[in-house]
Amino acid sequence: MTSIKCLLLPACLLALSVGCSSPTAVPKAESKAPEESSAFRIYVTNEVSGDMTVIDSATYNVIATVPLGKRPRGIHASPDRKTIYVALSGSPIGGPNVDESTLPPPDKSADGIGVFDVAQKKIVRIIKGGSDPENFDVSKDGTKIFISNEDDAAVSVVDIASGSVIKSAKVGAQPEGVKATPDGKLVYVTSEETGTISVFDPIAGKVIKTFKVGHRPRSVAFMPDGSRAYINAENDGTVVVVDAVKEKTIEAIPLGKPGAIKPMAVLLSPDATKLYVSTGRGHRVFTIDTATNKVAGSVDVGPRPWGIALSPDGKTLYSANGPSNDISVVDLATNTVVRRIKAGGSPWGVIALER
Repeated sequence: MTSIKCLLLPACLLALSVGCSSPTAVPKAESKAPEESSAFRIYVTNEVSGDMTVIDSATYNVIATVPLGKRPRGIHASPDRKTIYVALSGSPIGGPNVDESTLPPPDKSADGIGVFDVAQKKIVRIIKGGSDPENFDVSKDGTKIFISNEDDAAVSVVDIASGSVIKSAKVGAQPEGVKATPDGKLVYVTSEETGTISVFDPIAGKVIKTFKVGHRPRSVAFMPDGSRAYINAENDGTVVVVDAVKEKTIEAIPLGKPGAIKPMAVLLSPDATKLYVSTGRGHRVFTIDTATNKVAGSVDVGPRPWGIALSPDGKTLYSANGPSNDISVVDLATNTVVRRIKAGGSPWGVIALER
């Protein structure tokens, strides 16, 4: 009996010891980055938060948020799609009903063109591009950038390799939209305050013609053959059709009541049969038939759509909605919004690039 007690006592003590010990900690699952597909990417500049949102078009997951600098706005890709350029500005945000005398002084050290490496998903360089760059275009050969310098009423030509301004010319007040003609020989620059287009010769480095197109032009889209251009007139509620050979207006396409419908960005479909127009406070993106120059439809995408882009196949449109900090995804077959994707603070520009 004694021997059995002696055997039971250690066993009981062992059981008691095991029962009173702390439970083994369960390792916490590590948070994983969203899985990435091989689909094309959507890139969004966020003016207020100073960064870029990168979105997987297959899953609509935000796969990266990349710091860029102050006030990123205009965004365009290099011809080989390996680099994205972004206009950065240290000038304070103004806008309608803002007394600019109350704004802080501009931070000129923040002005430039950010060079974003698509493969590395980061800014690798800042190119100086004149004062307060807002928007720009890239030359057909990918060696130069044509930049609107808003507070300097000028257009600059920057050599990408050297990072230096090689040409500059005065244009109308408050230049914004910049677009090279399809043959690359000339550049149209829109001037909001003067309501004009400056036709700039980048080789000569001078403006060769200026003509009126309506109130507050911001964006230009050329037909592929260079025969016509479409230019928004924000305060008129119209899109102006321009004879790009004779460099004069042909007609104005009305979209709605001026002030309620405010055309902002213009963008042609890949086959150039349709023109898409964002309308800011009008909340809508309009579709214009370029064969008839008539409105073919519109869709409410959200508050203040500004920048717009198309998927590589031209079947989907993306709009940057500043006040709601998101991107609307529009199925163009049904002309309906099928998704809203959260971006950063005040999305401004958007592009879509195949991988």
